[in-house]
Amino acid sequence: MECEFASRSHESQHCCRYQAVLEMASIMSHQGSLPELVHELSTRLQGVFPFDVINFALHDDKLDAMRLNLWEGADWSKTPLVLAREEVPSGWVWENQKPLVFTDLLEEKAYPKLADILRQRGIRSYCVLPLTTPRRRLGALGFGSVQPAVYREVDLEFLKGVAELVGLAVENSLTREALSEERNRLQALVEVNNTLIANLDIRQLFPRISAHLRQVVDHDFASVAVFDPKKQEMQAYVLVSSMPEVLSEGETIPLDQSVTASAFLMRETKKLGRQDLAKLRLPIAQRLLDAGVQSICCMPLLTSTSVLGTLNVASKRESGFSTQDQDLLQQVARQLAIAMENARAYREIAQLKDKLAEEKLYLQDEIRTELNFEEIVGDSPSLKRALSQATTVAPSDATVLILGETGTGKELIARAIHHMSTRKEQSFIKLNCAAIPTGLLESELFGHEKGAFTGAITQKVGRLELADKGTLFLDEVGDIPLELQPKLLRVLQDQEFERLGSNHTVKVNIRLLAATNRDLSKLVAERQFRSDLFYRLNVFPLRVPPLRERRKDIPLLVRYFVQRLAHRMNKNIESVPSETMNALLSWDWPGNVRELENFIERSVILTTGPSLKAPLAELRAGEDESAKKDAKLETAERDHILRILRETGGVISGPRGAATRLGLKRTTLQSKMQKLGINRQDYQN
Repeated sequence: MECEFASRSHESQHCCRYQAVLEMASIMSHQGSLPELVHELSTRLQGVFPFDVINFALHDDKLDAMRLNLWEGADWSKTPLVLAREEVPSGWVWENQKPLVFTDLLEEKAYPKLADILRQRGIRSYCVLPLTTPRRRLGALGFGSVQPAVYREVDLEFLKGVAELVGLAVENSLTREALSEERNRLQALVEVNNTLIANLDIRQLFPRISAHLRQVVDHDFASVAVFDPKKQEMQAYVLVSSMPEVLSEGETIPLDQSVTASAFLMRETKKLGRQDLAKLRLPIAQRLLDAGVQSICCMPLLTSTSVLGTLNVASKRESGFSTQDQDLLQQVARQLAIAMENARAYREIAQLKDKLAEEKLYLQDEIRTELNFEEIVGDSPSLKRALSQATTVAPSDATVLILGETGTGKELIARAIHHMSTRKEQSFIKLNCAAIPTGLLESELFGHEKGAFTGAITQKVGRLELADKGTLFLDEVGDIPLELQPKLLRVLQDQEFERLGSNHTVKVNIRLLAATNRDLSKLVAERQFRSDLFYRLNVFPLRVPPLRERRKDIPLLVRYFVQRLAHRMNKNIESVPSETMNALLSWDWPGNVRELENFIERSVILTTGPSLKAPLAELRAGEDESAKKDAKLETAERDHILRILRETGGVISGPRGAATRLGLKRTTLQSKMQKLGINRQDYQN
């Protein structure tokens, strides 16, 4: 039933108002947002109450101000007008909990700011009622009309009932909004936590955290400053920024020049406004001010043992971060600190693990090298004799000393022994004693503890420890310095040692295979090698014959190398000319199998057709020049020794003697002098 306000009787008007209140009570309990609530309010009141504008004012406890929204027709002001409580009638109504009526705003001089706003809209009459529930005072509800003196006492009684209903609806709406906001914050924390758990790479972690934060905490700039204790600097990682001029990625700032220093040193959250930034008089603070930052919040990244840096969030709004925002940011900072500490530990462990894995892969060389022991090529009697000895000694745990010239394949024999032994499923660790500087050899063999010497930043596991329960192959064992030989002897005798910088004894169970191209018995005689170590190594000597003693194997080796290298280089080489094979058979091969392989590789590179094209001129030149070269070397060596003897006045031994200057032992120099025919008359004259 439609009731016209101008013509209805007092009783029918009262009935319509009562019906409108009932409808409002039923509908408003289901409304969500405040705009929806005001829309329903205006819809139900049209026709039963005179108004042209509704003024909705809520009290802001933090600012002690009133946030005003106006509803005109179908328009709702999306941005509330924030005015001091003393400047608006709704503030007086909220404080005193009494209605306030203005019969004609044209004559009203109080509250000029709101009065001007209403007069601009043609409003003459204005009444304000308190919005209050049994639990809290919310604000005020105002109605305005273009007609003067519209609101009477009977209207105020009706509006009090409306205000009570609206107050309950507003409280419900605010509660739902608060719960929704809290749910969003908790969801953001859960998402941040899930992100922290799922990402151990800090650089990937930061932007994802910022994306979650922006859902619940509005900000224009965010960064993480990580403290470097050695340099006393903060290194910045930008999370998100609409102000690129503020900070560059990876920029370092001295701690005493950082805006975050106070939060970091005092280990508590610091919120800074423009005046606070200006007082700091720091370049980075000025950059923030120039970019328009109005407030910045710095949270320390605290762990149980230390503070790693700060989480910094800035806004161009003056009141950028509420108490709830700061609480959320502090929780994020705590989670981030734990994640950073875990990531740092994980990174260190991963680096050590990767390094150890690389070392072990390199040292073990479990993936067999190009010449596996099955591929020892040849069937000459001398090679068969060596392989037979290897087969005999392999099942035992005896130490084997493999002797032979360079390039004969001593390492292949060692691998053959290991793979035929009971330790074949364990590690095969090799170490070339001549390829590692003397100062590092001890660390490579025995390992070291962190801080054992300058540069020892982590613990290192030595080759002996890596070879535990497996086989250790020491190539060029004759080059081990005298000072290390007693320690190696102890390992062979007692199967134990200590790392550098440690007094903890490490027990190992290893089998030692050693190889050398030097005459160890001669070195023992010259006191360059310990006799007790020599006897420990020389349990089972095994000599690998040089290639000149197994010429029968040269054709087999040539065909093997040609086939393998041609396949690698995508070439089709079907034959080796007889002239080439005869030349290869007649050459002495001072570099043995290694020299032959290198020569064949060079030949394959030069070959363009199906027949191997070898640079035989190198071999012929070598035959003619080898004798000349030996003579020249011998002459040069004799001249050099004579010159040193003359410079030292014929003194051979002693710290200033010729032997010391030449880097030789006295007995070695005397032996060379006898061999080269150098007598006293030669260098005295």
